[in-house]
Amino acid sequence: MKKILILLLIFGIFVTNLRFYRNDICSCNAVEEKCTAEAMVTIERGTGRILYSKNKDKTLPMASTTKIITAIVAIENCYDLDEKHLITKEMTGEEGSSIYLKEGEYLSIRELLYGLMLRSGNDSAIAIAIIISGSVNNFVKSMNLFCSKLMLTNTNIVTVNGLHDKNHYTTASDLAKVTKYALNNSIFSEIVSCKEKVISNDLDTNNKCRLLKNKNKLLKNLDGADGVKTGYTIKAGRCFVGSATRNNMQIICVVLNCREMFEESSRLINKAFDEYSLIEVQEKGIINNLKFNDKMQNYTYFVKNSTFLPLKSDEIDELKIDYVFFNKEKDNHFIGYQNFLIKNELIFSEKIYTIINEEQKLKSDFKKSFYKIIRAF
Repeated sequence: MKKILILLLIFGIFVTNLRFYRNDICSCNAVEEKCTAEAMVTIERGTGRILYSKNKDKTLPMASTTKIITAIVAIENCYDLDEKHLITKEMTGEEGSSIYLKEGEYLSIRELLYGLMLRSGNDSAIAIAIIISGSVNNFVKSMNLFCSKLMLTNTNIVTVNGLHDKNHYTTASDLAKVTKYALNNSIFSEIVSCKEKVISNDLDTNNKCRLLKNKNKLLKNLDGADGVKTGYTIKAGRCFVGSATRNNMQIICVVLNCREMFEESSRLINKAFDEYSLIEVQEKGIINNLKFNDKMQNYTYFVKNSTFLPLKSDEIDELKIDYVFFNKEKDNHFIGYQNFLIKNELIFSEKIYTIINEEQKLKSDFKKSFYKIIRAF
């Protein structure tokens, strides 16, 4: 019985501290009550801090915002984005939005990605899937594997283009996570921020190119807008993931089943820029003024990156830093986390690394050698 109680206690401590070791979106949640979307989340991209949310973990269909996942999986699994590929009959004639691919023409994956993300081409999605994975089903498996690796626990992919299926769903929170990840990719960011693009159309004798104009109205109507993707089906309603960057801070807004998706997204993004500023709270390099026992003083502790947090003006004085250390170093001298909290809510975690203090190392090595000699006698 005593052993069971001890195990339960250890488990409780583990669960309590688990949040410090998760590498996902962190929050001090402010629920946006007036948002007309069925589900919504607004985050700062760098930290993933949730600024506003509503039903963020409710599973819903997401229509063509699915193509965010399609695009990043394609980019990460294509050896040469500019190699031309034959368009076959099975890649043409897909229902819904289309760039009207024709059997026998040749396009590159990069061109198809522009068709996918600017014009929401359902045929582009099918072509990308078949070219990269050999079949749509194989590509869907890759998409679900990608979601699992990114810990999108409430997402399941059935179609590559977002056409409705009852088993095809995500959450506003998961969609924000994958968008946060995808926007770190320069190719993805370049494509989704593009207002218009010319790609080939070599079988059309009258017009040898296609002019693709982005359906994302925010790119023209919102200051700093730089992405991401629209979506609509009758069952999913109007869905949208938008982003904008001002003063080095990028805001991502996800709305699912939102009648006025552009207007709501613009309002929430502007609200975020009005209320939050990106503030440097920790320079990269050595962490000073840490007090440890003798064993821990053998090391110098440092962070590899400066930490910038999205903060309201009245939150700056409330910010606290907590340190969580492992019993021993992990790979590459990774020893623990520097956690930033407001009102005991985790905002962001930065990994802490060690540089062993050479003077302490010499003393330690001398002591070990000395005791070995003594024991030898």
